[in-house]
Amino acid sequence: MADFELVELDATGLACPMPLLKAKRALNAMQVGQRLRVMSTDQGSVRDFRVFAEQSGHLLLHSEEEQGVYTYLLQKS
Repeated sequence: MADFELVELDATGLACPMPLLKAKRALNAMQVGQRLRVMSTDQGSVRDFRVFAEQSGHLLLHSEEEQGVYTYLLQKS
């Protein structure tokens, strides 16, 4: 697999469902194996990203919350 630059998406300040919709759009434009880091302040995004990864087949490699900012690392499948 080739090394791809990490794509970053700042969705802080956006309410549900916008962080997930913006992440889906970004993933659609990416190549298989490429990684996307999403930052969100929406508490509902925790469940949204977990379920999205399960249903879409993309990998949720990491998820964390720090000082009200939720960070997700996805890999396009």
